[in-house]
Amino acid sequence: MTDFLKSGERIDDLQFKGLKIIQNPQGFCFGIDAVLLSSFVQVKKGSKVADLGCGTGIISILLSGKTEAASITGMEIQPDVAEMADRSVQMNGIQDRVRIVNADLKQAPELFGLSSMDAVVTNPPYRTKGCGMVNPDNAKAISRHEILCSLEDIVRVSRDLLKPGGKLFMVHRPDRLTDIIYGLRNYKLEPKKIRFVHSQISTPPNLVLIEALRGGNPHLKIDKPLIIYDGEAYMEEIKKIYNIEDYLV
Repeated sequence: MTDFLKSGERIDDLQFKGLKIIQNPQGFCFGIDAVLLSSFVQVKKGSKVADLGCGTGIISILLSGKTEAASITGMEIQPDVAEMADRSVQMNGIQDRVRIVNADLKQAPELFGLSSMDAVVTNPPYRTKGCGMVNPDNAKAISRHEILCSLEDIVRVSRDLLKPGGKLFMVHRPDRLTDIIYGLRNYKLEPKKIRFVHSQISTPPNLVLIEALRGGNPHLKIDKPLIIYDGEAYMEEIKKIYNIEDYLV
């Protein structure tokens, strides 16, 4: 497998169905938000899925093992990051179901066709352009701030890609929730389910998982909170998501 690596890169075991991913510690590495989103996603067998802003491909790779989707297309605008994601796909031998496209996600409707996808998943930049300190590393800055795409871009493109009745799955920050719900409804994507993620049971949420339906009727379900830690240890649900051994024995 080291044949797939370039200088400074490593292979991380995802501890799920033998899947692995290539990462560069000097670049942007995936976090728990991507893992939680991949477990939040529910798609039917044979579905066509788009992963917008896929980065190193973590969500696309996990969904290849967690779902029976017929095809998963990851879009990433940064050429070197997309190339790394493609090598991870090749390394896992899942190129029959997963492909990585190096392109601006705003081109997705033109590239793939209107109403062509059953589901869209996205872990977008959380911060608006000009909000907070911007990382001097360009790849990290693009991943964290709305430099090359905005929340509205992602919602609009998702609406265009989804078939009527198709679903959008997103992870974001709770402090953007008003913007998210307003944007979803503005583009006829009805929020159907929300789950807040807390580091501890006593702390405010720091992530929110959202499911929206293209053309859905108004009815929003708030799931029970997802708590990550009990003290310094993972909660049982998190152990299950990560497939940690002491949960399984």
